[in-house]
Amino acid sequence: MKYNLNLMNIKGEDDFSQLDTLKSVGWDGFFSGWTDIYVNEKLADHAAKIGLKYQSIHAKIGRVDKLWDDGEDGDEEVKNQIDCISGAKTLGVDLVILHTIIGMEKCSPTALGVERYGKIFEHAKKLGVTVALENTEGEIYLETLINAYKNEDTVRFCIDTGHEMCYNHNSDLITKYADKLVCTHINDNLGQTGEKITFFDDSHLVPFDGVADWRGVAKRLNKAGYRGDITLELIRYSRPNRNTHDIYGDMSCHDYFALALERAKIISSMLDVK
Repeated sequence: MKYNLNLMNIKGEDDFSQLDTLKSVGWDGFFSGWTDIYVNEKLADHAAKIGLKYQSIHAKIGRVDKLWDDGEDGDEEVKNQIDCISGAKTLGVDLVILHTIIGMEKCSPTALGVERYGKIFEHAKKLGVTVALENTEGEIYLETLINAYKNEDTVRFCIDTGHEMCYNHNSDLITKYADKLVCTHINDNLGQTGEKITFFDDSHLVPFDGVADWRGVAKRLNKAGYRGDITLELIRYSRPNRNTHDIYGDMSCHDYFALALERAKIISSMLDVK
C-alpha cells in the first residue's frame, strides 16, 4: 500500500520544505494543485530528486461551472483544463483530479457541459492520462458525466470521504461508482453543522478527528474491490470563524504529517489489501 498527501498552506513552510518533510516522515508520494508548467515542473524536479512520487495533479476548480454555460468563458475553460492535462503528461503524472461543478446552488447540467467535458476527456485519452472526477457539491453533475462516459476507461472516480459526508448527505458514492473508483481523497469533518450545508462544513480534518465511520468507509472500499493508494487531502487550519483545527495547536509540520500518516495506516489496516 502506498500513501500520499497533498501540499497545503502551512505557515513558515513552502512547498519544497513540505516535500522534504513528507519524505522524512515516510510518505510515498504527494499531489498538488495545478499552477502552470513552470511552477509544477519545479515541484516534479524536487520530488524526483528526493524519491517522492508525484501521484496526481488537482486541476483548477474556480471556473469549472463555466463549462456548463453558454459563452466564451466555457470554451476558454476547456482550454485551461486541457493545458493542465498536457502539463501533467509532460511531468510524467498520469492522474488528474477534476471537479464537475462549483457552487452550492447549482443543479442543472447541460448537454453543452457534457460535450465540453468530453473534449477534455478525449485529450486526456490521447495522452494516456486518467481523469478522476471528484464528488463535490452538485452531485447531479458527477452523475451526469459518469453516466455519459461510463464506457470510457479514461474517465474514473475519486472519492472524497469528507465531501461524501457533508456535500453528498452521506450518500454511498463508493458503492455507487465502485466500477469507476481509482483513487481517494480521504479526510474527516463534523458533517452538517448548521441548517444548511456550507463550504465551512468541508473542514478536511485528519481522519478520526471528525465523525466519519472509518470502519464503514473501509468496508465499502473493500466491497468495491479498491486496490489503489491511500491518498489524504487535508487542510492545516480551520475555515474562517471555525475552530475545528484548534486540536492541532502549534504542531510542527513534521508532527502533523506524521500524525496524518499514522491515521492513514490505521485505515489501511482495515482494508483487504495492505
